[in-house]
Formats: sequence, C-alpha cells, structure tokens
Amino acid sequence: MKTMKGPAIFLAQFAGDDAPFNSLDGMAAWAAGHGYKGIQIPSWDGRLFDLKKAASSKAYCADVKGIVEEHGLEITELSTHLQGQLVAVNPLYDDAFDAFAAPEVRGNPKERTKWAINQMKLGAKACRNLGLDTQVSFTGAFCWPFIYPWPQRPPGLIEEGFDELAKRWRPIFDACDAQGVDIGFELHPGEDVFDGETFEMLLDRVDNHPRCGINYDPSHFALQCLDYLEFIDIYHERIVAFHVKDAEFNPTGKQGVYGGFQSWVNRAGRFRSLGDGQVDFAGIFSKLAQYDYDSWAVLEWECALKHPEEGAREGAEFIKAHIIKVTERAFDDFADAGTDRKANRKMLGI
Repeated sequence: MKTMKGPAIFLAQFAGDDAPFNSLDGMAAWAAGHGYKGIQIPSWDGRLFDLKKAASSKAYCADVKGIVEEHGLEITELSTHLQGQLVAVNPLYDDAFDAFAAPEVRGNPKERTKWAINQMKLGAKACRNLGLDTQVSFTGAFCWPFIYPWPQRPPGLIEEGFDELAKRWRPIFDACDAQGVDIGFELHPGEDVFDGETFEMLLDRVDNHPRCGINYDPSHFALQCLDYLEFIDIYHERIVAFHVKDAEFNPTGKQGVYGGFQSWVNRAGRFRSLGDGQVDFAGIFSKLAQYDYDSWAVLEWECALKHPEEGAREGAEFIKAHIIKVTERAFDDFADAGTDRKANRKMLGI
C-alpha cells in the first residue's frame, strides 16, 4: 500500500500583481513558508509560467524546476483549466469565455477552439519536460445550458453534444498518451462533465481512453448532494489528482441547490476553507488510502468568508493532519503463527 503526498497548494487563486504573488519564485517561497511541499501551477498565468516555452524547451523546464526545488518544493501538476474550458463552448457563453483566450483568437470561436486544443497538447509536452504525469483541467460545455430545461430538450440534443465533446477531446487524449500524461478532469457544474454519469458519457465515447481521468474535488459533489465517498469506490481507478476543498450545503425554505441567484455569501451551497464546511475529509482520506492513491493532496482555496492567507495557513496543517501514513503490516501480525498446511487441514477436518 502507498501513502499520498502533501500538503500542496494550487496557486491560481492566490496569484496577483503584487509581490510575492507575481512570480513563481515569490509564490514558491510563500508556499514553503506555510509548510507546503508541493505547488500546482496554473499554466495560463504568464507571471508564473510560460506554457509554450515549457512545451519546447527542456532547459526552461529545468529552470522552472530549479526555482521550485530551491524552496524545498515539488511541482504536483500543471493546471490547464481555462484552456480546457475553451475546447467546448456553447455560443451563449462566447463573450464570457473569450477573456480566457489569447487576444488574437477572441471573437473567433473556431480559431479559439483550435487554440484551446493546441494549448492542451502543449500542456502534455510541458508536463513531460517537467517530469509530470498529470495535467488537471475542465472539459468545457455544449450541453450545460440545457441542464434543467423548459421546454423539454429535443431528442438527441445531449447525445449530439457529447459526440462532439468526445470528437474534440480524443486527439488531445492521444497526444497526452504519446507523452505519458493523464488529464484529470475536475467534475464541476458548468461543465458538461460534472458527475459520474456524465463522466461515463464522455468515457464511453472515447472508448475508455486510458488518459481520461478525474481530478477528485468533493466540494462540487457535496453541493450536488452526491455521495462523494461512494464515488471513490466506483471511480478510484480513474482518480489521478485530488483537490482538497471544503463546502457546505444549508438549504432553506427559500433556496436549495440552485442558489436563488444569490451572492456566494448568501447561497445555500457555498465553498469554505478547509475544516469550516461539511465535507467528510476523514472518510475521503481513508478511502483514497484504501485504494492506494499515491499522488498529491492539493489545496484549492475558495471561501465565501475567510481571508485567503488564513485559508492557506490553516490548509497546510489540515491536509498534513489528514494524510494517512499507510501501514506496512497488519495490526494483528503479532499473533501470526505462520503457515502450516498440515495444521490447517487438521483444523478444517480434512
């Protein structure tokens, strides 16, 4: 059995224009100062990382690793969430998502899609040059606007959307396979792949591609009222990354899972700093240990109330306290009398 690694932290929510959050060196020093052992790098943030250069230059990747290792850290995964989002965009969201794309493809959905697919392929090459086995991402969405439809969806609409989603992702999976890199999708409302059923809808259409994986984030499942512990039982072989994020769901007489268009603070379901929500992390860490998950436990901080610095500081200790150092022997080994086939047969009466 294996022990997972951590604590680690996703840098995206903390990056900014002021030091130490405006450079990889500054953020690595900051993360190490909070007790983290690893960092997950947002590949789109040019203040921290150059994805195109990383895909083509092993020397650049050696420099990046050197900066991180100088602070006693490791890179856990590359995040390509924003680029993955743009692999599939319903036209309703064209304007909103254009900001995620390079300036030269904004306002041109076809070119934006090509750019996003190429970004994902660059992510695979960059991972390989960095010695990483995983990038974490989103699937994007054609079908999400029809999640709870009125009038009813026309027959074949969802099937058509997932057929196209698979058509766009298959060559990305193949490119990842050539580099020995998995994609761990964060199953997230707003994406077409947001739970186990929708993950299987994509997986079936890409013939169970070995590089199609899951970035397990229980917060999104808690807010859907999904059994996130049983999810691990079902999909543990596909879990390649782990975002440690807390949430709470407190329905009222006025609102439930849809949130009533309220702000984050006023929603029935909201994200919280680790330990402040309702997620059963003792159960989650136990389940992952049971199934030999040996990759990273990465804090993704999002909280409607707490200051990010407090969330980061507390998060490192929270994750450290929950990681289970897996035992190398059974608790009752002391009573092991050894193997004696003759004695065993006698005890069985044979």
